[in-house]
Amino acid sequence: MAARTGSEPPPPGPARGGAGRAAAAFPPNWPARLGWALLAAYVLYAATKLDVTWARFVTGLGNAERFLGRMFPPNLEPDKLQLISAGMLESLQIAVLATAAGIVLSLPLGLAAARNLAPAAVSGTMRGVIAVCRSFHPVIVAILFVKAVGFGALAGVLALIVSTMGFVAKLFAEVVEEMDPGQVEAVRATGAPFLNVLVMGVFPQVMSRFIGLAVYQFDSNLRNSTMVGIVGGGGIGAPLFTAYQRFDYDVVLTILLVIIALIMLCELVSGRVRKVFQ
Repeated sequence: MAARTGSEPPPPGPARGGAGRAAAAFPPNWPARLGWALLAAYVLYAATKLDVTWARFVTGLGNAERFLGRMFPPNLEPDKLQLISAGMLESLQIAVLATAAGIVLSLPLGLAAARNLAPAAVSGTMRGVIAVCRSFHPVIVAILFVKAVGFGALAGVLALIVSTMGFVAKLFAEVVEEMDPGQVEAVRATGAPFLNVLVMGVFPQVMSRFIGLAVYQFDSNLRNSTMVGIVGGGGIGAPLFTAYQRFDYDVVLTILLVIIALIMLCELVSGRVRKVFQ
């Protein structure tokens, strides 16, 4: 056997610990294992408490088959299509108005909530306002406004304005906090007032992201406008709920297909708009 020279590396061998035992490559993480085990146990417990069983699921498949069978073919009668088109137009108008008003209110709210622009007292208060706006689903807010202003599109518009403020203002404040502070400090060093600092130092860095948030929120408002109508907030939600209560499942399918088509069209348009401002 040839002798090993001093320049050759030693043969590979098992890593040894201080006590002479092989060191584990991936030591067990017992706290993580315990956490996963507790989570699995709670999932099983919650399933039993909520009566989530395989038998109910199988029964639901049969009911869904009968339900879908009554939905086809979709109802394309002229009077039904006219009612659906009027409801969809109202939902579109609700989404446009709510997005426009919500964006206008979200811009100053987001700036005031940014900790690198506003004093701690102001930013903390504005973040509390944003948290309140984000605390409830638009349907719940729509119920409150229906009680306040009555049935109709106004309640839906107000509910979606609150939803828009909660979403856009929060993300916009985070975008402002993540911007490069050098440009802002350079404008401040010239002695410019706060409004000029915003126009010259802040807006050029964040407006493209703000426009992207606005376009995304319009998509969300268009979907939510079909939901708030179920509780009396106007739009296509009211005819959808009425058709469901009357067991006109073919009309329900027609409304769902129209909603899907409108959402897909708006997705295409909003995608083009986001590419323009990126």
